[in-house]
Amino acid sequence: MKNNFRLLKFKMFLQIVLVAAITGIIGLLVKFLFIDGLFQAPFADGFVRFCQKILNMSNDSAVHLYQQLFRNNKDVLLMAGYVCLLLLMITFTITRVTKYFNEVGKAMDGLLTDDDKPIVLRAELAAMESRLNDVKDTLHRQKRDTAEMEQRKNDLILYLAHDIRTPLTSVIGYLELLQSAPDMPIEQRARCAAIALDKARRLEELIGEFFDITRFSLQDLPLEKESFDLSLMLRQLADEFYPALEERGMEVRVEAADSLACTGDPNRLARVFNNLLKNAVTYGTSGSTIFIRADRPKEHQLRIRFENQGRPIPPERLPHIFEKFVRLDESRSGNTGGAGLGLAIAREIVERHGGTIGVQSDELSTRFTVLLPCGRLAHLADQPR
Repeated sequence: MKNNFRLLKFKMFLQIVLVAAITGIIGLLVKFLFIDGLFQAPFADGFVRFCQKILNMSNDSAVHLYQQLFRNNKDVLLMAGYVCLLLLMITFTITRVTKYFNEVGKAMDGLLTDDDKPIVLRAELAAMESRLNDVKDTLHRQKRDTAEMEQRKNDLILYLAHDIRTPLTSVIGYLELLQSAPDMPIEQRARCAAIALDKARRLEELIGEFFDITRFSLQDLPLEKESFDLSLMLRQLADEFYPALEERGMEVRVEAADSLACTGDPNRLARVFNNLLKNAVTYGTSGSTIFIRADRPKEHQLRIRFENQGRPIPPERLPHIFEKFVRLDESRSGNTGGAGLGLAIAREIVERHGGTIGVQSDELSTRFTVLLPCGRLAHLADQPR
C-alpha cells in the first residue's frame, strides 16, 4: 500500500529538487552576470548620477553612499534576493501541488452522483482514483441494497396487513355465530371457539411481526450476560415446542452433555434457538426428527447445530438467508413465513456475543450452526438449579 503513491511522491520530489536547482542557478547567474558582471558598472554610475541630480550630493558623497549601501552589504542583499526568489519558486510549486487536491476534491464530489461514470484522475493519482472508484461502487451498492430492503419491508407490511384481515374476519365470524346461535350444540360451540382461538393466536403472531419490523432498527440489543446451563435451555426449548411437534407428528432429539456451561444473555440466546427450532418445525417434513446437537469443539467454544429434513433452501437464497425481510417461504401461505426478521435478529444476537451463525442445505437436510465463544467458567453441574 505504501507504494501506491510512488509516482506522485517521485514527481513532487523531482519538482522540489528542480525548484532548488533552478533557484540556485538563477541566483548565480544574477550574481556573476548582472551584479558582478555586465550591470555592475552601469548600476553604480546610475546610482551616483541619481544621488547627484535628485539628492544634490557631491560625487564623493554619492560614491561613499553607494559603497555603504551596496558594496559593503552585497552578501546580505544577495541572500535576501535569493530567499525572495526561493519563496517565489516554492509558491509556484505549492500552486502546482494544490492542483492535485483540487482534482481529488472534484472527484470526491462525484461520489455523490448517481451515474455509473468512473472517476478518472491523472496517472500519478492512480491509487487515489482506484480507491475513490471503490468507494463510489460501495456507496452505490449500499444505496441499492437499502432501497431493496426498504421495498421488501414495504411489501411485507402490505402482505401482513392483508394477512391480518383473514384471521380477523374468521374470529369475528365465529364469534358472531356463537352470539347469534345461543342454542348451538356444545360440540359445535366448542369447535367454533377452538377455531376462533386458533385464528386469534395467528392474529397475535402477525401483530408481533409488525412490532418486530418497527423495532428492529431502533433497538441496540443490549446484553445482560450471566452464566447458565446451555443443555438445560435446549431441552426446555424442545419441551415448549411439544404441541407444534405433536400436531405434525415430529419429534426433537437433543444430543448434548448433561451440563454445558455458557456465559451470555440467556433471554437473547433463547430467542435465537427459538427462531431456529421454529424454522425447523415449520419447514421440516411431517413425521421427521429434528436434531439439536451441542458440544464443545474447542476449549473456549460452544457449537450448537439444528438439523431438520425437508425441502432444501435454494442455493441462490443461501447467501441472503440472514438478511432483513428475507423470508424462507415466498409463497406467503397463511401459516408459514413471518416478517423475514427471525434469522436476521438471530445473527445480530449471535454476533453481539462474538459468535457466528451459518447454514448448509442439501437434499438430505438443512443445518444451522451457531458458534459461541465460551470463557473459563465454573462447572454448572455443582450449582443449584
